[in-house]
Amino acid sequence: MQRDLVFHHGSGSHNTLGIGGATRSRTLAARAGPPYFLRIMGETRVDLLHLLEDLRDAYPGGLEETILTEIVANSLDSDAGHIRFATDQPAATLTVTDDGRGMTRRDLRRYHDLATTSKQRGRGVGVAGVGIQLGLLACTSVLTESRSGTTHVATLWHLQSRHRAPWHWVEPPGLIGEPGPAVRRAIANPLSELLDEAFVEAALRRHFEPLFDASFDGVLAAAYPEGVAFTVNGRVLPRHAPPAARVAVAIRLPRKHKPSAAGYVFRAAAPLAEAERGVAISTLGKVIRRGWDWLGLTPADADAIGGLIEAPAPAEGPTPHKTDFIRTGGRRATRASPPGAVPAGRGRFAPPAAPAIGPAKKRAPVMKRAMKTALLPC
Repeated sequence: MQRDLVFHHGSGSHNTLGIGGATRSRTLAARAGPPYFLRIMGETRVDLLHLLEDLRDAYPGGLEETILTEIVANSLDSDAGHIRFATDQPAATLTVTDDGRGMTRRDLRRYHDLATTSKQRGRGVGVAGVGIQLGLLACTSVLTESRSGTTHVATLWHLQSRHRAPWHWVEPPGLIGEPGPAVRRAIANPLSELLDEAFVEAALRRHFEPLFDASFDGVLAAAYPEGVAFTVNGRVLPRHAPPAARVAVAIRLPRKHKPSAAGYVFRAAAPLAEAERGVAISTLGKVIRRGWDWLGLTPADADAIGGLIEAPAPAEGPTPHKTDFIRTGGRRATRASPPGAVPAGRGRFAPPAAPAIGPAKKRAPVMKRAMKTALLPC
């Protein structure tokens, strides 16, 4: 129900306020059709199109791939253990559900505010709501349903014009039967890659490769004790077999027994595809960078060598979009990587320019040394 709130002066029920010796009456009344009113409704009123386009351009991949990546990242941040995708090409819809924490009515209201987030740097791999917000560019409408405790609510959101993205409460359609969120996107382009089952699976495997490899279960156990499963159109995506001739890499910091990062490198018999070349670095299961530049190494036959290193600790090191590492400022060394764990003065994990003091000067570049050792058999 829409209500109009007005302030008016006059007799009747009122509050009397004494200001500077004078008495003024002010009445708050609810009535239809006043000359001045405040409407109670949910709406985002900024230059949304420009804002969303700038947000889209901040990511290196395409819009569809970015939407999928942020959907999964935010599901992982809500402690989801099973993420389900359902594509419907005739209806041009993509529905995503998971068993993570659902949103309360208050959370769902704030969720439509592009300038509000409850996330903290270094906790999680997603950017709050980006998968939904960018979906406004590719969708005619976004339906969000959530169950949390006794709360069961739903909203419908769409980009009406350049400056308007109204949303309103709707009756929950029943996309989920357990606590958790569900989002159904009505895709504007019926030929969109978001409706392609093969594209969805390939994007998931490429951006969340450690979650499909059982050898990373140990290093990710603290973040995902039960593991993470993905389902696309009712089919559980199987884990892939590891490379045949890979060499394990375990990176330990000084005075630390448990590895701070773990992974593998391998040499292929033929040149790898461009997307598979180099060593990928991931945090909390999400691949941040791939290649050789971040590591400061370029081995011989680099086109035939690949690998993957999972380092859960530097969750605060990536940029807010989780597509690169912070290169300047105080977080460049202290958060992108612990001291002594990366090549000194090289790559994007480089320590700060300030000279090290005391024993820190003698710390070996652990990651570089471990990678050189692992690459010797290759």
